[in-house]
Amino acid sequence: MSDEKYIVVLMGGISAEREVSLQSGKAVANALLENNRNVIKIIVNDDMVNELDNYKIDVAFIALHGYFGEDGGIQEVLESKGIPYTGSGISASRLAMNKVESKENFRRNNIMTPDYFTVSTSQSMSEIANSIKDLKLPVITKPVSSGSSIGISIIKEYTRIIDAIEHTGSYSDEILVEECIEGRELAVSVLNDNALPVIEIKTERGFYDYVAKYKSGNTQYIVLESAYGPSACALSHDVYDRVQELAIRAHNSLGCSAFSRVDMILNKKDEMYVLEVNTIPGFTERSLLPKAAAAANISFAELCDSIVDVAYKRAFMPERVARADIHDNNIAKI
Repeated sequence: MSDEKYIVVLMGGISAEREVSLQSGKAVANALLENNRNVIKIIVNDDMVNELDNYKIDVAFIALHGYFGEDGGIQEVLESKGIPYTGSGISASRLAMNKVESKENFRRNNIMTPDYFTVSTSQSMSEIANSIKDLKLPVITKPVSSGSSIGISIIKEYTRIIDAIEHTGSYSDEILVEECIEGRELAVSVLNDNALPVIEIKTERGFYDYVAKYKSGNTQYIVLESAYGPSACALSHDVYDRVQELAIRAHNSLGCSAFSRVDMILNKKDEMYVLEVNTIPGFTERSLLPKAAAAANISFAELCDSIVDVAYKRAFMPERVARADIHDNNIAKI
């Protein structure tokens, strides 16, 4: 493929995850420049992105997180302009971004996910509190459509319900209330239909929230091994294989393409619960996809280069069908 291709890196955006996206975008742009790619950096400030019309673009590298990044919005704009882009298509992005719809999808595909229900900020606080009191604590509240662990709260005591709902409700009118599964937090990145090494996340904060993810110096990211005997930094061969297989199943069930990161909990009985699939995981120095790639001997520059090449090849495959646009048995060619 010619080195004359022009790659636009889209970063920033209009979601609460703008600052993280700026970090991801700068890291991606630097990596592509390291590989002598022709890079154009666009900081996205609205949902029109008219700046795209100023350039001849061969591939758009989407480094936008959250709203108008992972929800199909920017993908729809790029398709309307005929610009090939990295990652999953419109339908898969929308499905994965909505935590309720993705969990319903997991259940249809016999993938275990924690029990849950939803509440709305339009309900009275007494109604919400009564609903939550029917659940065994702790529970976790999450915005239905958000990422980067923004807006998440854990309720360990009933006296904390109002504070948690008000915090999460400031990011979303619809709130997911999810069973808190005790166990090991695992992240498995999928790259080109292959599961990368499993990473365990350990944090002193009780769960992997925004502070643990981006600010704490005490969060540990442990690349696990597959082993015969018990080990704090390993999983048995059987469990390790099942964790990776589950990640690929979850990725495929949503119709994701090219890459993703699957977050899950492994309980003490070695039962695996998928929490969510991130279609545009972070590309910062703390991010899990680059860490997993490095554990598979793929440098950050090689990872970014590969993602661009896959997007370009996919765009020009004859009669291609994007798995990312398979949803409810409706197949759309892009």
